[in-house]
Formats: sequence, structure tokens, C-alpha cells
Amino acid sequence: MKKMFLLLAVCVITLSAYAQKNKVKIETEYGNIIIMLYDNTPLNTANMIKQANEHTYDSTLFHRCIPQFMIQGGDPDSKRATPGQALGMGGLKYTIPAEINDTNYHKRGALGVAHDGNPAKAGSATQFYIVTGKTFTDADLDMLAQRSNRKLTPEQREMYKTKGGAPHLDGGYTVFGEVVEGMDVVDKISAEPRNGQDRPNKDIRMKVTVVKTKKKKKFLFF
Repeated sequence: MKKMFLLLAVCVITLSAYAQKNKVKIETEYGNIIIMLYDNTPLNTANMIKQANEHTYDSTLFHRCIPQFMIQGGDPDSKRATPGQALGMGGLKYTIPAEINDTNYHKRGALGVAHDGNPAKAGSATQFYIVTGKTFTDADLDMLAQRSNRKLTPEQREMYKTKGGAPHLDGGYTVFGEVVEGMDVVDKISAEPRNGQDRPNKDIRMKVTVVKTKKKKKFLFF
């Protein structure tokens, strides 16, 4: 009986270890950014994969970049934008329902969906942001938690204190992925000189593709 239990345990561990994650690659002149998309935000994850496969993001700009906060891009209007043109209002003819939860939060490297302030917090079909953020003290986090009525887990609190992020966005925007490679590229983009609308003075274009992963064999024990 003990032997059977051990074999079943090994089987479960093996299968969970091979769980597949969706990833996208953002190519820029500064280098590549690899983002893992979350499984618990299926609508927003599926939409980004769809838009990447349809080349919607290609040649769009990172049009809003703020040091110690985030970089934002994906506005279709930015493909042919003139120097200094205001951006951030473009998109497709639909929005994605919010998938806000207590697990996904705005830590450094988080991928979020931009929205226009609508009550339902439905997100743009194309515009996204990546958090660079800053670190916070316990007092800062206590104040934010009181204002938002959201309780941080010990792990989240430690992350905001040591690695940083943008906790004031929690509960207001959908987080549906995180950077797993290339945060140095994100930092370089966020540090670019910009105008009064936070648009970088130079055009920083992107190309987004889905990362293809080879599925590993799953072994079952009987």
C-alpha cells in the first residue's frame, strides 16, 4: 500500500512539473523582453496571444515611459505617429473584461492591461504596461492597504519592500503576466528622455511574438 502511494505521488509531481505556460517575446532595439502570461487570466492571456499572432503590436511604440513606475505601449495609432503626437487613446473596437484577483499584483516586472477608467475596469484590447516601480516601507504599505481596503500577503509585502512595484494599482487593473527575462531592457526604455506627456523623445518600437515551447513527454506510472 505504501509503495502504491509513493508511485502515485511521483506521478502527480511529474505531471505538475511539466505544466505549460504561455510566453511572448517583445523585441526592441535595446534587446528582448520575455513575458510569462498567467493561466488564471485566460481572457487577457488569450487576447495577447491572438494579437501577437496577428502582428497587431508590430511597429507600435512604447509611448508612455515613467522611471520608477512603468512603460506602456501597444497603441495602434502609434505605428504612424508624428513626433510629439499625443498617444494612448487608440485601440480596437472591443475591450477585455477585467480579471482582477488577489493573487496577481503589481510587483516589479508585472504585465498589466491599460484601461480608460471605466467602472467595470475592462481593459484595452492592445495597450499594456510593464511595471518597473520602486520600493515601499511598511508604513507606506499600511497606508495603501487602509485606503484600498486590500490586504497584502506576507510575500507581497516583502516583494514591495525589497524588489519594488506599484502597489497603488492593485485592485484597479488586471495583471496577467510577468517578465521572466529582460528587465534590464525594460529599465533602459523607462530611462529614456521624454516630453511632458511622458512620450520618449525617440521612437522605441516593438515586435511581439508568441514563444513556441516544446512539450515534454509525460510519464504515467501504473
